[in-house]
Amino acid sequence: MATKTVRGATFLDKGGTGKTTTAAHFGVALAEQDHNVLIVDLAGKQNDLAEYFGLLDDWQAAIDADDDDDQDWPNIGTVFTDQWEQIARAVPDAAEQMIWETSEGPDIIPAHPDLDGVDDDLASVDQEDRYQRLNEFTTEHLEPMGYDVILFDLPGLTNNVSYNGLWAARNIIAPVEMGPLEEKQANGLRDDLDRIATNFDIELELTMVLPNKVDTRTNLAEEYLQQFEDAYPDAFAPAYVPVSQDIRNACNQGKTVFALDKPSKTAEEAIEAYRVNAKAFYRRLTGGE
Repeated sequence: MATKTVRGATFLDKGGTGKTTTAAHFGVALAEQDHNVLIVDLAGKQNDLAEYFGLLDDWQAAIDADDDDDQDWPNIGTVFTDQWEQIARAVPDAAEQMIWETSEGPDIIPAHPDLDGVDDDLASVDQEDRYQRLNEFTTEHLEPMGYDVILFDLPGLTNNVSYNGLWAARNIIAPVEMGPLEEKQANGLRDDLDRIATNFDIELELTMVLPNKVDTRTNLAEEYLQQFEDAYPDAFAPAYVPVSQDIRNACNQGKTVFALDKPSKTAEEAIEAYRVNAKAFYRRLTGGE
């Protein structure tokens, strides 16, 4: 077991690549492997992560409750405000109040509509402080809770929220589909991380390029798998995640594919891929088994 919390973020500057799906399934796989896991949803008010764990209705009820009840305060949007430290002093368990337990192992901090205004609000903050707020919150409030792994699910675009996620995580999991546009996106991400690291003197690592929604019945998919592995020999995931309708079906039932009673063959292959890749991700960051 590592003595320091492992951090990672699912990110690619494009929507629909499976970032939330990857975060949820990595979280369950790591919890299966006896790690204490927290997943933080920064991807927006749609709150797909809460949906994956069957918490969406309860979370929506908290948001819709009368303002006097304050059931959705503090929330993840709160930590980006100038008032956060004052709130944390006045409400000692403010961070704990944001955390929801799931039935599949990991804890989550759901997204919140307040995140929609965070990008604009951070634009007026001094650059030295602008990208550090999530990192400071994680270091001061989340890591002391004893999590082995903290995963951030980032928006599918580059903005001040995703920059905060990159600063906090430093290690990136990029789910990509197999195609020329996706290869261009992955190359762009690698270039962006190098540029950010140089400009701000921080270490950012493309830790895992994860082939997602792969249909190996086509020769073209096999060719792209080889091209990605050649382009990212150190970051390429050890197993691809096959395309499986069961992954979406499970989400619609408020669970990950791990919790399906009768997973299909492709779902079973996806489960094994998530297990293998999550273990490899953890090992790459700790050097352990």
